[in-house]
Amino acid sequence: MKPLKAQIDAKIEAGRKGNPSFMKGVDDIIKQAKAFEQGLDALSIGQQAPDFELPNPQGELVSLAHLLAKGPVVVTFYRGSWCPYCNLQLRALQARLADIKALGAELVAISPQVPDDSLSEDEISKMEFSVLSDQDAKVASKYGVAWEVPEFLLDHMRTDRQLDLESINNGNANILPIPATFVINKDAEVTWRFVDVDYRYRSEPEDIIQALHTLVN
Repeated sequence: MKPLKAQIDAKIEAGRKGNPSFMKGVDDIIKQAKAFEQGLDALSIGQQAPDFELPNPQGELVSLAHLLAKGPVVVTFYRGSWCPYCNLQLRALQARLADIKALGAELVAISPQVPDDSLSEDEISKMEFSVLSDQDAKVASKYGVAWEVPEFLLDHMRTDRQLDLESINNGNANILPIPATFVINKDAEVTWRFVDVDYRYRSEPEDIIQALHTLVN
């Protein structure tokens, strides 16, 4: 499988060729969104990761404390199954899941999307790792990666993407997580992280695996 960045770059390039004016608008939106990045207070390396207990699509509660009792945990925040870049990221993680588990780690993916029947039938729910629902982005907020989406970006989602985030997120339409990934050791300490307000770019699975290697070596 190609590196995730190569897959994302190819998708962006295809978009530029197919609809250059639309992609220019997306580029402009990202430039404006970058101005909001300075207001984030994402967990830093060395900080304690807050515990959480969130439902999976089957309604079962999954807690960080329970997962950490088994070993390190990779926590990744994504916007939802409606986001094509999120889907690329989670497929890439699924492709390397065996390598992550071989290092004694668990992987959880968290979004505000409500865990209803439509989500349980989605491709993301078929991933072999925990996909959890963080309604109102409360856990994302504790990790410092939740933000109130600016109106110009919400308008883009409503108008250009025809996305009804109020329905998708069960009432919460304006709080989304910044795509972010944290590697957390058994002591609940953040040992590696990736945070970027540009929702098109995500942490490479290989970088996550190297961070896990550092923990076990």
